[in-house]
Amino acid sequence: MTPPPSGPANTAGTQRSGRDTAGAGSGVLGARPAAGQTLHGQDPELVAASSICQVSPTRCQARTRLYRDGRLELEGFPVADISDHLAEGSVTIWLDLRDPDRADLAVLSEEFGLHPLAVEDALHHSQRPKLDRYPSHLFLTAYAARLDAATGELATSELAAFITSQALITVRKDDGLDIGAAVQRWDQNPDLTRFGVGYLLYGLLDYMVDSHFDAVQSLDDCVEEIEDRLFDDIPHSMEVQRRSFQLRKSLVLLRRVVLPMREVVNAVMRRDLHVVGDDLVPYYQDVYDHVLRAAEWNDSLRDLVTSILETNVTIQRPT
Repeated sequence: MTPPPSGPANTAGTQRSGRDTAGAGSGVLGARPAAGQTLHGQDPELVAASSICQVSPTRCQARTRLYRDGRLELEGFPVADISDHLAEGSVTIWLDLRDPDRADLAVLSEEFGLHPLAVEDALHHSQRPKLDRYPSHLFLTAYAARLDAATGELATSELAAFITSQALITVRKDDGLDIGAAVQRWDQNPDLTRFGVGYLLYGLLDYMVDSHFDAVQSLDDCVEEIEDRLFDDIPHSMEVQRRSFQLRKSLVLLRRVVLPMREVVNAVMRRDLHVVGDDLVPYYQDVYDHVLRAAEWNDSLRDLVTSILETNVTIQRPT
């Protein structure tokens, strides 16, 4: 079905924009992950290897899965077969595209009839976390995150996702997000795959929000280390200052990733969207609670780092 040309309803997050102009290169939402590896050091060419398509009209790497009646039935089947499978009506499809270009994303319109404005958003980097509602599908932007404890720098990996009644389409804009880890989460609870797209989306969001929580935990450890150095017998004033500034910068960036996820997860749970059934509500509520905890923890750490900076300046003043 070809959707009407009307624009999206912004269900959650900030307003639509063609591109976030404030630093698409360095990342207004964090540094780009290193090329050629995921945020956790895996080879992006090989993750979820069994689902990699050997035949695809896309130039980018594609992965596919098909679930029927709650059981995984096919993996790595040709992308061109998706529309035929969807016509069967009783299946759930996952399609993943790794760093696609405009021509690759044209496949989405052909196979799924997705709205051109949403497809355009999937091309643009540094979108803010959001959930847009279109007549035939939802469009989601979210981020995985990881802190480099040695440098105090936060790296993020952007993901766009299209959510239909029968399919979850993930579009990874870099190699940072380990899609294999999300697939492992799906496979750990095979009894929940009967809930279709709602369960696949839960596993994906749970993985991404856990990465936010891990990043906050790492930041907490780094801040505790600075506190120990603040009143050390050996002066570390300049080192404390530099480290504190970097950590505060990472905390601000992480807040931009985490805070909008409250509205995103809450919006996905809306009954009128028909994504989350009653059986999945407790799982999504758990993700939502983790988002709240990560956001609150992040804010408390930001206040603490500000206090450390002020104390460090006071200590340096001559008496």
